[in-house]
Amino acid sequence: MKKFNVFFLLAFAFACQPRAEQASTNTYEQTIAEARAMVNELMKENETQGMAVAVSINGELVWSEGFGYSDVENKVTVDPKTTLFRIGSVSKTLTASAIGLLLEQGKLDVSKSVQSYVSDFPEKKYPVTVKQIAGHIGGIRHYKGNEMMSDVYYPTVKEGLVIFKDDDLLFEPGTDYSYSSYGWNLISAVIESASGEEFLPYMQKNVFDPLGMVNTTADIAIDDIANRTKFYVRSESGAEDAPYVDNSYKWAGGGFIGSAEDLIIFGNAHLGAGFLTKESLDALQNSQKLVNGEATNYGMGWASRVDKKGRYRVGHSGGSVGGITQFVTYPKEKVVVAMVSNCSPLRYNGIEGEIGTLFIEASAQ
Repeated sequence: MKKFNVFFLLAFAFACQPRAEQASTNTYEQTIAEARAMVNELMKENETQGMAVAVSINGELVWSEGFGYSDVENKVTVDPKTTLFRIGSVSKTLTASAIGLLLEQGKLDVSKSVQSYVSDFPEKKYPVTVKQIAGHIGGIRHYKGNEMMSDVYYPTVKEGLVIFKDDDLLFEPGTDYSYSSYGWNLISAVIESASGEEFLPYMQKNVFDPLGMVNTTADIAIDDIANRTKFYVRSESGAEDAPYVDNSYKWAGGGFIGSAEDLIIFGNAHLGAGFLTKESLDALQNSQKLVNGEATNYGMGWASRVDKKGRYRVGHSGGSVGGITQFVTYPKEKVVVAMVSNCSPLRYNGIEGEIGTLFIEASAQ
């Protein structure tokens, strides 16, 4: 793997003013300056090679900026509009829109067992519904060992299920919460069955194209994808090229790549009824509950919480080999924040919420 002198690169990157794609207005100049300083410090602390950040308020892109490099060796700078990053588990949030659309069309009933749609998925000790799987309360396991580093190409969604389909459930569905990306692989098989279409073409035709997300696609490792960033990992000796991985086993669970600005487009489309009905949005975003009544703070593909200021926010984080993402929306305040990077590990430490707060407070003045 190629290794890089991280401190030299950081000195070069931070000596130059990062290029903003969206001209700031007088209203947000100071806010952008504060947020930019926070991002610069975050990148320095985490020795991160490249990042893009975008913020919208009331549907207007008020800040969009690239930091560092998408390709360190060739000095290709990050473009927040077109540079494609691994968004990891934010892929679940994108995929959730397919659930919403199929619900509205009457083609999917999430209260039914998963075998109602994927008949060859083995029966387990307990019945498990589509909704439970989509909310991580179905007992499907997560990664074991180095499974996240898979370099195997799976040509179909169903072929990828072989990794976990014969494993027992971790618990009786509905009695506990256990995060599972594999569960969302199974959700993509449900979507194929309910829609009668292959998963990736369905997402392209019904979600990405209608929303104008022209810089979002599957991270097909063997394809030469324009504007896809290089991926990096941090080690004791500095940053180096990330090892080769093939995400074909988990498109729905964590296999999409996209730009910061595309995530803003997606977020704005889900701040309220429009792309989906309010009923569908509620079904996806409202927290599920365990049988004991405890809220999980997770619906179907959307995590929810109340921040320190008492504001309700929904979104998702994403962790990948060579990519860490934060995506958050504030439905009441109509604010969307997207942060994507091309290096792992990276700890955001809540900066996405701090940036959201900065812009919410600025917009209220």
